[in-house]
Amino acid sequence: MLVMDAVRQSYVDLEDPTYLDFEYVQFFASILASWRPGPLAVTHIGGGGLTMARYLAVQRPGSPQIVLEPDAELTALVRRRLPLPRQHRIRIRPVPGQEGVAALAEASADLVILDAYADGRVPPELTTVEFFTDLSRVLRADGLLLANLVDEPGLRYLRRVVAGLRAVFGDVTLVSSNDVLKGRRFGNVVLAASSSPLDWTALRREIQRQPFPAGVRDPSQLSSLFPAATPWSADDSAASPEPNREGWRIR
Repeated sequence: MLVMDAVRQSYVDLEDPTYLDFEYVQFFASILASWRPGPLAVTHIGGGGLTMARYLAVQRPGSPQIVLEPDAELTALVRRRLPLPRQHRIRIRPVPGQEGVAALAEASADLVILDAYADGRVPPELTTVEFFTDLSRVLRADGLLLANLVDEPGLRYLRRVVAGLRAVFGDVTLVSSNDVLKGRRFGNVVLAASSSPLDWTALRREIQRQPFPAGVRDPSQLSSLFPAATPWSADDSAASPEPNREGWRIR
């Protein structure tokens, strides 16, 4: 278990990299299981314990992966205490997400996973419409963006994130636990954005297999949940709400 800023950040099982402990990481896996098969060119914004990179190395063998993780000290610790498997194709670049994405080639990724936190909060520059536009440049035409975000009851922060994703990608789907969706607690929300629709029937089937109650909101449902809002921008941005330090990232 990796703990940073008094928050449980990552869980890794070296003997079984397919074991996913946190809810939101299981949501990532469910979305990918309902998406297309085969190897993927992946860019991770935020590294942590490299849980998803390890998972994809096993579940999608042959996938080249780039991890943008600015904390070189953390990366050294993870490599030492949680060594990567042999013959992995995971490259870690010690740069912040915005800078690292700007340096990536156009249409170089099938999948981008945004899971970056500083002091327990999503940095403001990673949820602006300008940043999402740069992500769309990096993603291939049929690519997918997955983002792990957090919000408090009312989901006011997410409302503006979703507006930015809609403006750039058009198709946005939300997955979260039912108690977060019903406004009962602060917690994680996973957003999936692409230029083409997901298979929502397959995704709902995958989510129903989760060991805890969770729900999917497709684009039409999101339109009702989140009426028109102004996207976050470079001139008007904010970090995600302050987390509950009591372990809000795990169930």
